[in-house]
Amino acid sequence: MRIAVVHTTLYRYSSPVYLEPHIIRLRPREDASQRLEAWTLDITPTPLGRTECLDQDGNTVVRAWFDSVTAELALRCQFTLETLRDNPFHYLLSTPDTHLPMEYAPPLRAPLSPYLREDSSTAVHTFARSLARECGWQTIPFLAALNQRLFATTRQVIRETGAPHAAETTLHDQEGSCRDLAVLFCAACRALGLAARFVSGYERDASLQENGDLHAWAEVYLEGAGWRGYDPSRALAVAASHVAVAAASDPLLASPVSGTYRGSATAKMEFSISMQVE
Repeated sequence: MRIAVVHTTLYRYSSPVYLEPHIIRLRPREDASQRLEAWTLDITPTPLGRTECLDQDGNTVVRAWFDSVTAELALRCQFTLETLRDNPFHYLLSTPDTHLPMEYAPPLRAPLSPYLREDSSTAVHTFARSLARECGWQTIPFLAALNQRLFATTRQVIRETGAPHAAETTLHDQEGSCRDLAVLFCAACRALGLAARFVSGYERDASLQENGDLHAWAEVYLEGAGWRGYDPSRALAVAASHVAVAAASDPLLASPVSGTYRGSATAKMEFSISMQVE
């Protein structure tokens, strides 16, 4: 599937401010599941300097720094990409992948440690272990059941700004945005020793709506399959309809834009996303 996206973001400040260096995570990643054909990022005002680099999780990020005051910061990202993964279950599991709690091979434990930090919530642990018991402590049935259970029992809402809610809050309230569900999915997986990370990006159905939006889901690491995506907001194993941009152990490290400013001003954000699919 070929997907073309134009994503614009505008920050308006109530009075001119001095922009501190910003980190911009809007370049889709390039891996076995997607091939980036073209990508541009226009920044206004023009930065004094900008550079592309890999962050701690292997995401390509733009770091931009500025030398003047401004009343606006505008970002316009445009890309064309081909998604390649039609079958999300095209892999051969290794023996440790099949049973829970997960026990990774010793060489994998250190690099996966950031994605194994458990949530301290007793409620999340109880929920995860209860669901795993229903699934006979089998990994793939558990992941499928978790995806379906969160989709079926959580009232989905749209929150355009703000950090994700804590996993226990979403579990208790049975309400949350896509990023809240992704955080809860990761926490339930980690409670059973499964490495999980938060992913931000685009999803075909969400972005084809009149007011398109960014999307969030989770990825789980299986030794025989690598990182595999699960989207509890759609009850889907991630395949060709998703475009991953950034993934991280902490959702804040996958945020599309990170940065601060100096000045006595308030900020208002506006954005638009348009997507064309072939």
